[in-house]
Amino acid sequence: TANMLSLGTFALLQNPAQLAALRADPALTDRAVEELLRYLSVAKTFMRTALEDVELGGQTIEAGTTVVLSYNTANRDPERFDDPHVLDLQRQDVAGHLAFSHGIHQCLGQQLARVEMRVAFRALVDRFPALRLAVPAEEVVLRPETADIYGVKSLPVTWDKE
Repeated sequence: TANMLSLGTFALLQNPAQLAALRADPALTDRAVEELLRYLSVAKTFMRTALEDVELGGQTIEAGTTVVLSYNTANRDPERFDDPHVLDLQRQDVAGHLAFSHGIHQCLGQQLARVEMRVAFRALVDRFPALRLAVPAEEVVLRPETADIYGVKSLPVTWDKE
């Protein structure tokens, strides 16, 4: 959850219109959490083993073959999500993202993570209305692409006293 909170904050600060919409409409919080989960999955890849031969995209995956799944790629599938590379807190088709996996492999803590994110993002936008990046976005340090969990290594922010 900590990685998702920092990534989500970074994404919101890079998308001021979306951040303003969230600040203006508390009812948007639930949908914002789901969209941020879709847009920035912290679990990048997982491996699964085919239990039987499967035909997928014109290719046969034989039983016993290890398959690497990219949640970020699946969550940005243009056949599943309209404008998948755009952060849109008003997105209507956000359900069905794979941020917490799917089926029997779903994350058991997903409901707790959602509650934590709802509370944290709501508190963040309410308490710090002038929150902004303290450095250019290009200088924000992210975990390396080779890391199992994607996240922000450091997120320098600042705000004005109101």
